[in-house]
Amino acid sequence: MSCRIRLVLALHDHQPIGNFDGVFEAAYQDSYAPFLDVLERYPEIPISLHTSGSLLEWLVDKHPEYIDRVRMLADRGQVEIIGGPFYEPILAAIPRRDRIGQITAYSHYLEQLFGAPIRGMWVPERVWEQSFAGDITRAGIEYTILDDFHFRNAGLQDDELYGYYLTEDEGRLLKIFPGSERLRYTIPFADPQETIHHLRYVADRHPNAVVTFGDDGEKFGTWPGTKQHVYQNGWIYRFFDALRQNADWLKVSTLGEVVDHVAPSGDIYLPDASYREMTEWALPAARQAEYLQLTHDRQADPDWNQLKQFIRGGAWRNFRVKYPESKEMYARMLQVSHRLHELTRKAGPGADEHRDLISQARTELYRAQCNCSYWHGAFGGLYLPHLRNAVFRHLIAADSLLERAAGRTGTWARIEAADFNLDARKEVCLSSDRLVAYFAPSRGAHLYELDIRSIRHNLLATLNRRPEVYHEKVRQAGENQHHQNDGAAVSIHDLVAFKQPDLHKRIAYDRWPRKSCVDHFFHPGLTLDRIQAGEGEIGDFVLGVYHTLLRRSPEHVQARMSRQGQMGPYTVSVSKTVGLDRTTGSQLEILYELENLPANLPIHFGVEFNFAGMAAGAADRYFYDAGGRQLGQLETVQDLASTERIGLIDEWLGLDAALDLSQPGGIWAFPIQTISQSEGGFEAVHQSCAVIPHWEFMAPQDGKWSVKIVLSVDTSAAQARRLREAVATV
Repeated sequence: MSCRIRLVLALHDHQPIGNFDGVFEAAYQDSYAPFLDVLERYPEIPISLHTSGSLLEWLVDKHPEYIDRVRMLADRGQVEIIGGPFYEPILAAIPRRDRIGQITAYSHYLEQLFGAPIRGMWVPERVWEQSFAGDITRAGIEYTILDDFHFRNAGLQDDELYGYYLTEDEGRLLKIFPGSERLRYTIPFADPQETIHHLRYVADRHPNAVVTFGDDGEKFGTWPGTKQHVYQNGWIYRFFDALRQNADWLKVSTLGEVVDHVAPSGDIYLPDASYREMTEWALPAARQAEYLQLTHDRQADPDWNQLKQFIRGGAWRNFRVKYPESKEMYARMLQVSHRLHELTRKAGPGADEHRDLISQARTELYRAQCNCSYWHGAFGGLYLPHLRNAVFRHLIAADSLLERAAGRTGTWARIEAADFNLDARKEVCLSSDRLVAYFAPSRGAHLYELDIRSIRHNLLATLNRRPEVYHEKVRQAGENQHHQNDGAAVSIHDLVAFKQPDLHKRIAYDRWPRKSCVDHFFHPGLTLDRIQAGEGEIGDFVLGVYHTLLRRSPEHVQARMSRQGQMGPYTVSVSKTVGLDRTTGSQLEILYELENLPANLPIHFGVEFNFAGMAAGAADRYFYDAGGRQLGQLETVQDLASTERIGLIDEWLGLDAALDLSQPGGIWAFPIQTISQSEGGFEAVHQSCAVIPHWEFMAPQDGKWSVKIVLSVDTSAAQARRLREAVATV
């Protein structure tokens, strides 16, 4: 009997930039290697395989034998290598020049590695906008795969989803396959016969149909419970045996083979979309809850199947609205990308010596565009500090390389104002050969990014605590920790598990951005427990607009930011002058001057700082006091009386960050921890240490008061360690 239906199995293997080496290795041992073991036993079953560049570079380094095995399978036609943007960025999150650049660079890398032309690609997270068709084809790609959800949003019905379609942008043709959402949930979670029965049903009604499965390779061993289910309990063998046993009517094909032997089903233009779940996650939390309730309540309605094709969630770009921290990374990335483009464009005949720097900077930029840190859904994503830190690590590296490519060497200091964070207001950037500090005068004059060049670390890669739709699930669970997952294989979207007890008691939300130089007027006598709860604020300076004056000299740059506002019923003035010196470029001097204070009344003034990327729960990360004595690990709560200094040590980073006060004051310190979901379940994640020097005093007769705060960073330990490692390798 001739082939009545084709099944495409397209697997996407990915680990993000910045993920722990142990996570890479575990995924290799649990998913990538054993899947190849099985595939080699079934030479008649081909697949289309996408491996992200971040994972592939790791495999080349750590497991070259895996590369050899894939190359062998590709040579015999069992594996079709498909490409994509090199480091798995969301295409909607990067400039067009970088979309084309990443796709082209990765195709070249894959062709060099595997010796086969790259014709197809994986669209990261299937986030689609119609103009991408032009960018993808300009990069040399013929076809790609999205979800059938995209096609339903364009008006197609189920019986029109068994093939592939042509689309175009400015006359450039691209072929697009609709990946089956149904198969995403049956493979590998349902009995293989359920998939076979579905395919037979389609084949009986749609001759020469093509059904496409495209999803994460980590479903086959890495997702909770799947290693035992897929391999030890034999699901994968039963599935492949079923495909083999039904080969008289069911042909397993690659994407390329279908394109070469099957005509397109027609033309299509697709709306902005991703897979269904992603569009739900992109909604604001309150609207997401409404959406989920609506879809749940209507499922039993007789007309639900007809209605649901017209229901959709949000657009991916709105993750930058839902999570301002994502927008901060995005804006910083655009700044680096634009500067790289300008330096590349302006490079003249004498720029040969800088081309290597520019090439290195481009690689660092591309790595910083890896998508996982810019959004949040069923996986930790944005909530995982090590992934956000990785974005900034590569952006800072790229920025420093571009400074060198521009000819800036030695010690220097610079100040500039521009709309760095895309809010239609100007921000201030003070930079040196050692630090980069961004202030937002229109938003409380906060210090919102502080980059340390030597260790490529942003001390303000913070994340606010905010409502998430799944917090209600955590609250409902309450004390009933028996809801732990029993180890059975379930879709990542259905998993309910708790990594720590009593998470419902730790849900809290922030009322202002957890940044630095956040100016507070507190109730006199305010206690630490109330400030931890976000209570006791009587001023309007936290998010107020400050007027700014910049000063420059060859040795020193300075920004004076001033505001007149309310402290309770009183109108007072606050000025903070931030200075960065060329010769001492690793510290910021911040002079606070308060004026018009109501004479002889009690004042309680505080300045909040946050320190991110310094891990909690480790003995080599700790606070210390003015006498150098350790005070406790960085997740501990500190309530210091009159003191002039507090420091934070992270021995693993080789970082010593300290605040020195010209006037003794109390210091509060406490952890900022989010409650979020990841593939392993719900968990508390340490995001930053809030450190708040505060002063209680009677306002002087002249209504004036001032204090100087010096924020210093010392990375000499990190530099010494790198020197020792370099010597050891010689």
